[in-house]
Amino acid sequence: MQNTLPALALFLFVACSSAPTPPPPLANEVLIFTKTAGYRHNSIPDGIACVEALAREAGLVPRATEDAAVFNATDLEGVAAIVFLSTTGDILDETQQVAFETYMKAGGGYLGIHAAADTEYEWPYYANLVGAQFDSHPKIQLAKLNVIDATSAATAFLPNPWERTDEWYNYKNLSDSLHVLLELDESSYEGGTNGDHHPAAWTHRLGAARAFYTAGGHTKASYQEPLFRKHLSAALRFAAGKELVETGTPESH
Repeated sequence: MQNTLPALALFLFVACSSAPTPPPPLANEVLIFTKTAGYRHNSIPDGIACVEALAREAGLVPRATEDAAVFNATDLEGVAAIVFLSTTGDILDETQQVAFETYMKAGGGYLGIHAAADTEYEWPYYANLVGAQFDSHPKIQLAKLNVIDATSAATAFLPNPWERTDEWYNYKNLSDSLHVLLELDESSYEGGTNGDHHPAAWTHRLGAARAFYTAGGHTKASYQEPLFRKHLSAALRFAAGKELVETGTPESH
């Protein structure tokens, strides 16, 4: 018996020391970024409260900030999705841009809401990630949105057309690889300049990155609308890698 104890101890030591290291916790945080360097929407607090609630419903942990210093490898570790909520202007320095781009290229998720398209005009990667850039907008008014992909989790529950009031952006530099979910019917309101195919919500894959953009969200009332909240919920789940919202092949207009 005495001779077997050292061998048993050695076996236990080897077995314990060679046990696999536990995997890191799954990314479960949603970073809600609201920094502005241009126009600042007074609906941002309403948007934060909405996205925070939707994140918790999805089992995610929300963190809202306007501090661009969080764009570094340490703070982005464990982040499932980054939401640009009505951000405007040049809001990330070069080091922060590198951190964000590295995060996205590693399979990160992005959700852009409304003025997220009015952000970082001089940074090509961001423009490609969003899929379009803000050009102009008419007055806030009621418009009709046509559901282009009625099988998407972000649109399947919507009436077609979907009528709602918001500030409707016109876009420039639209990507030809967008998977369009909603289009504005420019005959239903005044001031549209994108023509017969005016995207208003889409998904976009850029390498390993998941991106979703929706035009709505200018008004405070948007974030209380049940249908808009459900639309945002699916968008957030897609960005966080929890739900597939695109089907078929990308729309090209």
